[in-house]
Amino acid sequence: MKKCPFCAEEIENDAIKCKHCNEFLDKAIQSYLSEKKVKWYFRKTFIIIAILSVGPFALPLIWFHPQATQTWKIGLTIGVLTLSWYLYKVTIESINTFEDTYMMINGM
Repeated sequence: MKKCPFCAEEIENDAIKCKHCNEFLDKAIQSYLSEKKVKWYFRKTFIIIAILSVGPFALPLIWFHPQATQTWKIGLTIGVLTLSWYLYKVTIESINTFEDTYMMINGM
């Protein structure tokens, strides 16, 4: 018998998981499970797809991400807002060009 390093209860020598506190005793299993505990909507792939799809509306995914640092949050916010502003300006310019072309074609 040995003591659990998390709750100090007596457990079997070859135990993988403590029956008292339900913690895994193997470090490899703990690190794997801690990576998997991140919600699906906080995974990098989903955040990238969300930013490319809806732009600034995906910023709460960045700001509520439990593992992101403040520096990353601020940097990504500035990047997303700058890119969104640029794309907005390009879109407005394209619409104006189409309107001018339409006016020239119709002879107005």
